[in-house]
Amino acid sequence: MNKKDIANIRKQFKVGNDLLKINDIFNVYIMKESSEIYHHQSQAFELLDQDQQELFMNNFKKVLTGQLDQKLFELKFQREAENNSQLILHQGLLSSDVDSWKEQMLHIVEKMLKDRQYEMDIVVTFIRGEYLKPTKRQSEETEESNRDTVYSHSFILCSINKTQEPKKELLFDYVEKEFKYNIVVDPIINLKAPVGGFLFPSFTNNAADVNHILYSAPKAYEPDYYFIEEVLNGEDMMTAEDDKIVFEEIVKDVTGDRLNTSTLANVYEEIHRVIEENEEEEEEVPKLDYKDVERVLAMSGIEDVDTKKVESAFQKVIDDGNYELKASSIIPKYNSKSIKIETKLAKIAISPQDLRYVRQVNFSGKRYLMIEVEEDTVIEGFTMIPEAFNNNVEDKE
Repeated sequence: MNKKDIANIRKQFKVGNDLLKINDIFNVYIMKESSEIYHHQSQAFELLDQDQQELFMNNFKKVLTGQLDQKLFELKFQREAENNSQLILHQGLLSSDVDSWKEQMLHIVEKMLKDRQYEMDIVVTFIRGEYLKPTKRQSEETEESNRDTVYSHSFILCSINKTQEPKKELLFDYVEKEFKYNIVVDPIINLKAPVGGFLFPSFTNNAADVNHILYSAPKAYEPDYYFIEEVLNGEDMMTAEDDKIVFEEIVKDVTGDRLNTSTLANVYEEIHRVIEENEEEEEEVPKLDYKDVERVLAMSGIEDVDTKKVESAFQKVIDDGNYELKASSIIPKYNSKSIKIETKLAKIAISPQDLRYVRQVNFSGKRYLMIEVEEDTVIEGFTMIPEAFNNNVEDKE
């Protein structure tokens, strides 16, 4: 799935939307002390009152919210895993009756509880439904509606939510005209911040892909590897942060860890160009292998770059000469001030496209950070007077 696919299905989670039909909802309550199922309950989603539906719809949206490879990860299933979750979920998806579907979902919960103790009571919610996507936009020249022809996708979504103790509050009783201490013992299910979840199957180019699953992590860059490997049986994956570190180490190895800001700006610009070209063609996020990295570095002005050197760097850093880096993961956000330059005296934030206006220079045995500007510099309301680079205060005195 790409970000457009995810955005398309996420925006469908709203009450009364005829393009999304949720058939059943199944809630499972797990006790932290025993790591056992305390209670489970299923019902038709349409039988919930509207307020409850709204709460769950917002919760499901949050499961599908976040950047790919940061909080959301498309995983490929392991082929040889025992008690494979791919098969369990696929059987649940094809189940014709509710009891059979519930049985498969309980298998997933059992895998969650095996060899694991949770820090709080949790509620695992499963839904199964159908997502409809129009095949074409409505035309003003025809009476045919864009809803007449649609792609139909069956899916299972899981949301994992923690519980919290109810707040202790003082209430005023209008009838009795007295203050009362509010005593509530029932735990509150926090639907505003799910701590995990997944969507099965994955959707690519309007087609279901049962060989992949979309996993949602509790927080960005903090995937639950136990859940990924032991519960979902997903293959090893890399976060965007991991890819960025790998790329940095490869470039350092190839260049001897010596780059100037102009060359680094060229590297970022070349990778950004590759990303933009693929976005225009609506293709998948481009990936760079060692040959692509060699081309990027050579076109950025780095000397003595060859295929063998870059391939060797890949092998040394990640132990895989055929590994592919996601282009969008390895550069800072291009149009925002995503590059942070920190010194003992100051912290500066600039965008990758403006990096070329920054230089580190040596003068009189000292290093200076020089920033090219087109306008006067104003500090605390005072406009600074331009000074010749080789002049200092002592010279003027």
